Amino acid sequence: MLVSIVSHREPEPLDFGAFERLARFALEMEGVPDQTELSIALVDEDEIATLNEQYRGIAGPTDVLSFGCDEPCPTPGDEPITLGDVIIAPAVAERQAAELGHSVEHELDVLLVHGVLHLLGYDHEDDDDAAAMDARQAVILGAYADE
Repeated sequence: MLVSIVSHREPEPLDFGAFERLARFALEMEGVPDQTELSIALVDEDEIATLNEQYRGIAGPTDVLSFGCDEPCPTPGDEPITLGDVIIAPAVAERQAAELGHSVEHELDVLLVHGVLHLLGYDHEDDDDAAAMDARQAVILGAYADE
């Protein structure tokens, strides 16, 4: 699996290698084919606020956005399936981590898995869907912690 991270700032103390491993792990747990490409962007609050307004019609920053490809499908030859982009705002994650009483790294991991699950069709539009997504997120993070 090809996981690429694009950072618009250097978040501290994010370990990019661990972040990439978690993304691959989540994709593997979900049975995504090896020939899959995922892009992760770490952006500042202004950029995620712009994207949030432009694509969701909601003013202000959010923690994570996912943009899936319209129709991810196998491509000829060795070209990977492009799953989409997960965009995370580390500054928002830092605030949320402080509010929730856990580490920034944990919050970033939660947001990464959350974003990947959105790309794979999970959502939280109603209570049942939210419970299913939260449960799957917990399973993936728990299994990763046990690795």
